[in-house]
Amino acid sequence: MSLRMSIKPIQHSAHTSSPASTNVVWHHATVTRARRESQNGRRSSLVYGTVQVRQIDARPRGRRALAPARLPVVRPGWRECASWTLRRLGVFGFGSSESIRRIGEVGKLFMEAGVIVLAAFISPYRADRERVRGMVVRGDFIEIYCDAPIEVCEARDVKGMYKKVRAGQIAEFTGISSPYEVPDQPDLTVEAGRLELDVCVSQVMGELERPGVIEKHA
Repeated sequence: MSLRMSIKPIQHSAHTSSPASTNVVWHHATVTRARRESQNGRRSSLVYGTVQVRQIDARPRGRRALAPARLPVVRPGWRECASWTLRRLGVFGFGSSESIRRIGEVGKLFMEAGVIVLAAFISPYRADRERVRGMVVRGDFIEIYCDAPIEVCEARDVKGMYKKVRAGQIAEFTGISSPYEVPDQPDLTVEAGRLELDVCVSQVMGELERPGVIEKHA
């Protein structure tokens, strides 16, 4: 029996974030994002990394890069989101596009709380990524495209997924038998298939310095 990892783009209303009930009233908090950013001395942002398939885990080096600055950072992982935000959603069709929408909403909540959000999920369709971009104001969404040939990704197979694909155990695998739409105009393209991981991390840090998310270092 083969596993399916199909992700189909869907159309959402422009008002998907609006409450269904007319009795829900927005509460304007006095502790605003601006006040939190002022206290932190940093600007919050939603940093969205996109890649056709998982390559290697860059979290340890990413944490080491951010630790000296003592920045308020959160990196929502797929397992954590699946256990609460995405519960009861499937991994096919509507479920997967809806998963990306919910991840975007969670990221926005953290960002409004003055936190830098590092999100990296397999979201192969531009429409889903642009939907997340549209949840925040211009400049708050930083899209980073990790560019690597499929051969390099397969050589970095950390979970044996490619072996299962080649063996026919997984159908419609993103980047092989299911499409991946490369971003038209990402804020940063990192040549993850050619450059060392530390170089890629430095490029991302440099991109975060530009809009003032982190301080510039000499």
